[in-house]
Amino acid sequence: MDSPIRSSNASLRFRLLLIALLASSCFFGSSGFADIQDPPMNDQGPIRKLSRGLANLFGGATEVMVTWDAKNSGQGNSAAAFHGVVDGVWRTLMRMGAGFYEVVTFPVPSTRGSYASPLPSCAPWVNNGYEEFPPELGFESRFPYTRISGYQSRVP
Repeated sequence: MDSPIRSSNASLRFRLLLIALLASSCFFGSSGFADIQDPPMNDQGPIRKLSRGLANLFGGATEVMVTWDAKNSGQGNSAAAFHGVVDGVWRTLMRMGAGFYEVVTFPVPSTRGSYASPLPSCAPWVNNGYEEFPPELGFESRFPYTRISGYQSRVP
């Protein structure tokens, strides 16, 4: 027959083990559940790849003007006239080639097993990378220039 002291120690150990098991399952279970809700490449799909390819194919020529302007602002007129134009034409050809590739292969996850852009990102190479879509000229529509949004009336 077990002594009362020995059975209380076993009961206490069991309770502590149960509390530790519940606490660890709550911690590790919640962190694993949060990861699968919105994977990083969720917004990249075949439709986005097709639209990005069409935008790069037909809007890639804007790279010449944007690159020329950047070289003119940073390095002067001579650099813009020669290096800016040559670099802009190169960037246009790269963007249009990637656009053609993405239009042809849009149903297939071809770039690194995903629907990501085949162009090198501008994150590690600030001056040499590419944005996902071609640059905009003039008015940039992503900025809200008016106070009224949506279908609100101007009359109070």
